[in-house]
Amino acid sequence: MIDSLMSAISSVFISPAYAQSTRGSGGFSAEFMSVLPLIIIFAIFYFLLIRPQQQHHKQLSEALKVLRRGDRIVTAGGVIGTVQRTQDDAPEVEVEIAPNVRVLVQRNTIAAVLTSTAKPANDETSKKQK
Repeated sequence: MIDSLMSAISSVFISPAYAQSTRGSGGFSAEFMSVLPLIIIFAIFYFLLIRPQQQHHKQLSEALKVLRRGDRIVTAGGVIGTVQRTQDDAPEVEVEIAPNVRVLVQRNTIAAVLTSTAKPANDETSKKQK
């Protein structure tokens, strides 16, 4: 009697466990759809954040390679000055930050080149040669 009562109670309160298949009903498409939002988020980050930063870094490194006397620069500390002396292979640049005040600045601490004395690409002489 007690056994039949226990089996009746266990059948009411304990549900039987059935083995689940490892693959859902969607198969590959369901797995791909679960990863798709991550791919989209990465693509957005790449095109809005990573790629423009890489382009800006490339432009700055090119500007630092052709840095010449007379160029106005901004250092990473926010100091604005004019390049007075530089060498292509030297890691430092002599910058005038005030009249008769010259300092040596590491080339990699230059944050921006404001004006350049290099010839612009749309100069009149280049148009005449074409």
